[in-house]
Amino acid sequence: MENKRLVSIFIVVFVDLLGFSLILPLLPYYAEAYGASATLVGFLVASYAAASLFGAPILGRLSDKYGRRPILLISVVGTMLGFLLLGFAGPIGSGFATVFSLPSANIAVLAILFFSRILDGVTGGNISVAQAYISDVTDAKNRAKGLGLIGAAFGLGFIIGPAVGGFLSTWGYSTPAFVAAGLAFLNIISIYFWLPESLTKDRQQKGIISRKPGFTLDALAKALKRPVVGPLLIVRFFFGMAFATFQTIFALFAQYKLNLTPQVVGYILAYVGVLSVLVQGVGIGILTRKFTENQLVITGLWLMLVGLIGWAFTPNLGVLLIVMLPLALAGGVLNTVINSSISKAVAVDEIGGMLGISASLESATRVISPTIGGYLLQQFGAWAPGVFSALIMSYALWVAYQRILKLNPKPVEFSQGEGNA
Repeated sequence: MENKRLVSIFIVVFVDLLGFSLILPLLPYYAEAYGASATLVGFLVASYAAASLFGAPILGRLSDKYGRRPILLISVVGTMLGFLLLGFAGPIGSGFATVFSLPSANIAVLAILFFSRILDGVTGGNISVAQAYISDVTDAKNRAKGLGLIGAAFGLGFIIGPAVGGFLSTWGYSTPAFVAAGLAFLNIISIYFWLPESLTKDRQQKGIISRKPGFTLDALAKALKRPVVGPLLIVRFFFGMAFATFQTIFALFAQYKLNLTPQVVGYILAYVGVLSVLVQGVGIGILTRKFTENQLVITGLWLMLVGLIGWAFTPNLGVLLIVMLPLALAGGVLNTVINSSISKAVAVDEIGGMLGISASLESATRVISPTIGGYLLQQFGAWAPGVFSALIMSYALWVAYQRILKLNPKPVEFSQGEGNA
């Protein structure tokens, strides 16, 4: 039964990420076709994350109270509507410009692009809910391996999606958005008919979870002060900021520094997807059997630092492909292991909410990073986002050594009475 549920949630996440990755490498080109600068493209990318910053923890708490399945359905419906708006941004924006006599249709089109990404972001807490779903159906021993399936779904989505999105862009930048909307519709059908609920009625009826307060800044502050979870969340934030700078600025970097087309960018991201699948679909299970999660966190942070420095000073496509190796390995390990450690350090009725806070912090990095990265690239050059990311990663390493490795040399798992973990 557990394996059947894991396969079901894997398919849901894979289809969702496939749709997302179809448009990911094309969004900067799409926006620039309507006159957007590198800085404005950074804001566009950040708008999705800014909306997710508020949406993810709320959906996480709601999934704790009402179940994972209905919240996943709401999330994917919002994603589908967002993709449809993205695809129709051109004609809708032109229509608004005509009706309201705007001086330029580009302004209206860009406004629709922003609204489409915000709508998708507000309802886009499906990954944190999927993580909670896996936590429901796995024990502490197999949690990292189970969460690795989400990483594998990410990887597979990024193998197929960017390459297909690049190919579809030959028929216009809106075409991948319509295909992504179609995939979201298929996902709605899949969740409705084939995904069973993982949160038992008994736990919902007892009100164990429903009594937990919603996400607030006070809840975040208290979580950051907890001796085990706090440092993990801090490292998650700074690692996320560094890695998000690379992820969200990469298409702009490829265009400005290496003069690559959307099709080539799509193929490169597909290459990264292959590496991610190997790491998270196969490697995580092996690594967690041989090493502690603390050891994997420290090693992953060092690899990420090296990869980001290499990215900053990449001279050509060949070197870039080599630099992707440590970046993909470190990203796959850290994304999986940190969330696994967080889920083990809290009570069962806090898992969804705490993973929602983790997702919220990651969303915050995706607000800050593309905004800063786009500005740095435009003002100082293609090397600047990479150097900024490396500096951020250096601080994450320091926190990991001082507050995780020294204070908590062995990973702590939650037990009754460890409410301040």
